Amino acid sequence: MIRIIMNGCNGKMGQVISRMADEDDDAVIVCGVDPVTEQKNGYPVVGSIGEFDGEADVVIDFSHPSSLTSVLSYCKKTNTPVILATTGYSAEQKDEFTAAAADIPIFFSANMSLGINLLISLARQAAKLLEGSYDIEIVERHHNRKIDAPSGTALAIADAIDQSLSYPAEYVFDRHSVRRRRKGTEIGISSVRGGTIVGDHEIIFAGNDEVIELSHHAASKELFATGAIKAAKFMVGKPAGLYDMDMLIEQML
Repeated sequence: MIRIIMNGCNGKMGQVISRMADEDDDAVIVCGVDPVTEQKNGYPVVGSIGEFDGEADVVIDFSHPSSLTSVLSYCKKTNTPVILATTGYSAEQKDEFTAAAADIPIFFSANMSLGINLLISLARQAAKLLEGSYDIEIVERHHNRKIDAPSGTALAIADAIDQSLSYPAEYVFDRHSVRRRRKGTEIGISSVRGGTIVGDHEIIFAGNDEVIELSHHAASKELFATGAIKAAKFMVGKPAGLYDMDMLIEQML
């Protein structure tokens, strides 16, 4: 049974993961970390990860980018693998955890859904086949409480497509401010915020006389929790390095 520290335990995703871990015979949360130290589940809750002095096999971080440094510090000190499932990291923070992967095992994914990562894989293939003849647009929709825009997942999709192209793509986030004809090298990225939308992502390849669309609709947060717990199990015993969902899916296959 793997022992998990749940960073961000009293947030919405933290509570979903807590419930699913409680139903999993192979996983247990031994401590929660949250600025709100209310104990909502059967495990103790501390205000900062450094306060935990017990033993754990892995950390799942579903909190806020501002907690990255403290999480990495704890994991380096204890040599504990970490699942970074938080979105909204800056370029500097991505450099920070990439560097830390030289010392500890780090799993990072902008989206913990297995389905989304399959979508990204399909988008890579489509971009290679359709390059030069199709305009590419990404539309993402989330609930009205989401702060960052575009979503980390939309950017991950764009990055995957960009890496598949033979030319550097230009990301365009706001066509209202760009008064010119669309270039063929652009990837348009649009964000919608409203209601309780869990997360929708659509990739549009628009060509002459036809449109190809790849899409993913998240109906609940449980699919992200499932991915996080699978990642936690995958990371136990791994050597230092940077891991991602592609590696997890490859092992599952």
